Amino acid sequence: MADLPVQQAAAQPEAALTPGFWVPRRIVMAAVAVLLVIWCATSLNWTWLASEKYHSLILRGIWTTCWLLVVTMVLGMLLAIPLGLAQAAGPWWLAMPARAFCGLVRGTPLLLQLWLLYYGLGSLFPSIPWIRESDLWPILRQAWPYAVLALTLSVAGYEGEVMRGAFKGVPHGQLEAAKAMGMPRFTIFRRIWLPQAIQRVLPTLGGETVLTLKATPLVATITVVDIYAVSSRIRQDTFVVYEPLLLLAVVYMAIAGLIVLLFRWLENRVPQKTA
Repeated sequence: MADLPVQQAAAQPEAALTPGFWVPRRIVMAAVAVLLVIWCATSLNWTWLASEKYHSLILRGIWTTCWLLVVTMVLGMLLAIPLGLAQAAGPWWLAMPARAFCGLVRGTPLLLQLWLLYYGLGSLFPSIPWIRESDLWPILRQAWPYAVLALTLSVAGYEGEVMRGAFKGVPHGQLEAAKAMGMPRFTIFRRIWLPQAIQRVLPTLGGETVLTLKATPLVATITVVDIYAVSSRIRQDTFVVYEPLLLLAVVYMAIAGLIVLLFRWLENRVPQKTA
């Protein structure tokens, strides 16, 4: 009879034993967060937000940050796939340069890469007559192409190494079976190898996207007007320090939250991994 309550508790569904979302510690954290928001809204100086010139600047900065993030992630992944494939299954004369590129990008600071491209190539191009006379010169004289190039190469370097592991993680037997069925090599890559590698790399890709978002403020050092550059201008104009930085933090947290939700949705949409 003494064991009856224990047996009844063991027989209860697991969901019934799982604590709900609003446990005491989360209630305390939510209350503290609400109090902090109320204090920031009532005690800090937000009068500068009433100025219409800052509205357009903030929207422009958010747009610049978002398109920089999207373009560099897409271009970076397009480079990372062949880099990872070359390291995983390519000949040595492709694997060695790919491995060297990934090591160089991962071993040097992104700010250094950005400055080398902007102050290096940006200073070299004006001395080449055919570039100055070409239709590309109005673009190359701006800062954003170098920002896109630096962030793209950074994503490619990190994700190229991740894709190498993802390609090697696909069971070799599936590739051999597809080859035995007479599938062309490109079809095997497109329908079996690449989809499973992308599926394996999705959680890491979501984290890399958030890290790239937090790296975008570096482009403000080469005069690209992103949301960080806008907050710096507001601080210089108004001599208000903390409020623009708090607004900047909220913007980055909102974008990062959307990225996390997007990749969770993608992870739920793709099939589960096969052993």
